[in-house]
Amino acid sequence: MENLLRNAVDHGGDGVTVTVGDCDGGFFLEDDGPGIDTVEGGDVFEAGISTANGGTGFGLAIVSRIVDAHGWSVDVTESESGGARFEITDADAGTERPA
Repeated sequence: MENLLRNAVDHGGDGVTVTVGDCDGGFFLEDDGPGIDTVEGGDVFEAGISTANGGTGFGLAIVSRIVDAHGWSVDVTESESGGARFEITDADAGTERPA
């Protein structure tokens, strides 16, 4: 969550609004910022992929690894306001978490 929130502010500015809620099979975090650019020939969850000037490209890669470690799935789409929407699914309340 921290990396998703930080990305929202880094890319959307101080006035960005972030919404967290339930979705089918899990939860979502979305913002009303400029959205997420798709990277030609790359996946936004790959380490080193960044559209931010001076960005490391580790934020979303870390999100993906944490989600995978929990046995969940993460998908990125566009929010209704045109910002980024991340859906974390397969996140059942009974899912056992790694130690």
